[in-house]
Amino acid sequence: MATTTSVLVTGGCGFVGRHLVQDLLADGCEVWVVDNLFTGKHPDKWLSGFSKDEKNDRIEYSNKKGQRLIFLLTDIVSLLQTELAAPGTAHFPEFTEVYHLAAVVGGRAVLIEQDPIFVTQNHVIDSVFFQWAARNARSVGRVLYASSSVAYPKALQNKGAEQTLKESDLVFEDSGHIGLPESIYGWLKLTGEYLAVVSARKYGLKVCCVRPFNGFGDDQELSYPIPSIAARAARREDPLTVWGSGDQSRDFIYIDDFVSALRASITHVSDGSGVNVGLGNNTTFKQVAAIFAKLEGYQPAITGLTEKAEGSYTLRSDITKLKSFGWQPRVSVEEGFGRVLKRVKEQ
Repeated sequence: MATTTSVLVTGGCGFVGRHLVQDLLADGCEVWVVDNLFTGKHPDKWLSGFSKDEKNDRIEYSNKKGQRLIFLLTDIVSLLQTELAAPGTAHFPEFTEVYHLAAVVGGRAVLIEQDPIFVTQNHVIDSVFFQWAARNARSVGRVLYASSSVAYPKALQNKGAEQTLKESDLVFEDSGHIGLPESIYGWLKLTGEYLAVVSARKYGLKVCCVRPFNGFGDDQELSYPIPSIAARAARREDPLTVWGSGDQSRDFIYIDDFVSALRASITHVSDGSGVNVGLGNNTTFKQVAAIFAKLEGYQPAITGLTEKAEGSYTLRSDITKLKSFGWQPRVSVEEGFGRVLKRVKEQ
């Protein structure tokens, strides 16, 4: 194994990917990023203090601290299919960790509601990724697969039947329970988790599946609910509106804590099993709006837009397993919302 720790992040230019990459760089890792920029941002826009050297098929970034990022602007499916057909084509080093974040994602209105079939591209992405990872289990180190909380059975999230979701509510065992997910996206992530389990059991791949709940941060795209509500509060809109009834609740976690949870999970889990990533709290969207109004210093009426999609009634995680790794959150929901509002107002 090389002296420098090399880490691969697929989808490394997306919201979560950018923060993870910067955390890995700060930790002294050499980071390889593969992203086609379908929704991600070019590293030129978020890497500061780095010089770059553009080569035929990649851009190599480095700084005076010796930190190094290799960026491949390409489609992950095409890259890995070529690598499977002709090993060595991508010139990958041996990786100590691989974070598979690449996915077709977008706000609920954009993809999950309007064009759900387009989301099925995720099945192609995950199938090719696990083919490559399983074939190279000895040289990819530990792998993290980014699943989703929406892979859990919808019946456990409905009003009147909602419950705190535990990893044991979704296991691939004869005694386990696989229920109907809330959307096609959930089905696809469920399938991705099964590929992870098979890769662990059959091929010895050291893999962890994380089930993120609702991550947010101050540089998240405005198509996502938290920055969108923050922007409306910054404009001091009255009434201050939220989608659906506003009584639906989510388990919000700030991006810095999100990233530290990913890194803790990949270190402690290798059998393909799942780990919830959240705070274990419930906040309704009306409460979200009320917090932003308080932070902005005004008292608007808060109303739901019932013609807009609402999704599951409750999504709340049990994070006992995550905390067993020694992980603890550092940023409260209200503090994180304050950071989002500050950034929105600056822009």
